[in-house]
Amino acid sequence: MLSSDHYPYVPRSERQPLNWPGGHRIAVIFTINCEFWPMTWDKPEPLYPGGPATIPHVLPGDVLDYANWTWREYGHRVGVWRLFEEFDRSGVPTSCTINALTALERRQIVEAAHERGWEILAHNWSQTDIMSSYSGKPGEERDVIRRIIDAYTGVVGKPPRGWLSSSLRSTHESPHLLKELGFDFMACYLNDDQPYMMQTRHGPLVQIPYSNDINDFAVFSRGSMAASGAFERFRDEFDILYEESAASGNIMNIGLHPHVMGRGFAVKALREFIAYVKDVGGVWFPKREEIEDWYAENHASHIKPV
Repeated sequence: MLSSDHYPYVPRSERQPLNWPGGHRIAVIFTINCEFWPMTWDKPEPLYPGGPATIPHVLPGDVLDYANWTWREYGHRVGVWRLFEEFDRSGVPTSCTINALTALERRQIVEAAHERGWEILAHNWSQTDIMSSYSGKPGEERDVIRRIIDAYTGVVGKPPRGWLSSSLRSTHESPHLLKELGFDFMACYLNDDQPYMMQTRHGPLVQIPYSNDINDFAVFSRGSMAASGAFERFRDEFDILYEESAASGNIMNIGLHPHVMGRGFAVKALREFIAYVKDVGGVWFPKREEIEDWYAENHASHIKPV
């Protein structure tokens, strides 16, 4: 396989201008990933695929690692509530992704996001259950997605419309299965600053790309930046995307994790960045559902169907 058959290669230079609704220039999305990790599993491989550890020499997955597990639990006990307060204060709408086990084991978090009217995306069964492990096993992948939908619906009260794969790892079958099971969009790919249409056996699916570079893991856990450095990275990315958006609109997604961005020093950078973008004209803070609704109707004026 040389390239994906879910979408054609259409470079930005060959697209028509993307004109966001309401005269907005750029869509800014804050995504809080509310994830759940079992304390152990029954194999020796490390338990936390895709995510950094606070103590780098992780223990085998079948050995309880209280240091790294409780570091992540800080997000459930403290960090996410600090982020709720920060976004309440700023008045900026926010997206939230949840593992099914977050809904089942940390229901208060999901209910708090739902009560605020936040968009909530499905985000695997648990943070350790990576979809790529189902590669070549579409029946098993379909079954786990169905279980995720059931758990999500039981807490949120309606099925999910959007999907973000844990550790950004999906399979080639994932778009087909997501569309088959009622999803309207996914947000797993890292290949663009604009939405685009994907083709599946069950109809079109909107891809609303994610960013792993503009992410608290990249700046704090892996990059060891001070709050000032994180603010500068977020600001510089925004400035260029905003400048380009005079000709064709962009999306800037900022991925947040409560055990990382929920620390006091990190919230300081977040607060400064929110204040910065709120002072700029033409900034849209949409839910991904709003982007999907609009783009599904207008995509042909942006990227002509092949």
